[in-house]
Amino acid sequence: MRRLMLLRHAKTETEAPSGRDQDRRLDDRGRSNAVEIGSWIAAHPPFPDLVLVSPAVRAHQTWDIAWEAMKDRVRQPAIKLLPELYGAEPTQLLRAIRMASSSDPKRLMLVGHNPGMHELALMLIGGGDKAAKKALEDNLPTSGLAVLDFDIDDWADVAFRRGRLALFVSPKRLRQTSKD
Repeated sequence: MRRLMLLRHAKTETEAPSGRDQDRRLDDRGRSNAVEIGSWIAAHPPFPDLVLVSPAVRAHQTWDIAWEAMKDRVRQPAIKLLPELYGAEPTQLLRAIRMASSSDPKRLMLVGHNPGMHELALMLIGGGDKAAKKALEDNLPTSGLAVLDFDIDDWADVAFRRGRLALFVSPKRLRQTSKD
């Protein structure tokens, strides 16, 4: 069994001072949401063994802030900045996931960007939580986390439509749930 966690970066400033998209930083809401999703992850094991992070400033800020929120309750995973995650399409993301077989983590997290992360999540789902899938179909929002389980022993065997959507959460969904 392997667990894949797809975390989209948190909310960002509209434009970076440098003008480069890769340099966009988290805004205040993004920082707050990264703390919220990090705290949620810390309270809901199992935790990732390996985290692959896009080199874009907003992606590694999201991970750094989320990690700060969980570090007292979670064993530190291996972290790797992976340039190919920036702007990646689903097939590129799938390739990065399959390459994780070399280090063989049981639980893998990707921190990246839409539209690729959202499209990948939908393409991987072959079953699981129907309500979560319906909610995810519209969007993988900023700070959104999709968790998929695969009945495999090697990341090289991950394929489209083979994952079971275990859950989908976001700070907005967490707030809605707490109001109900």
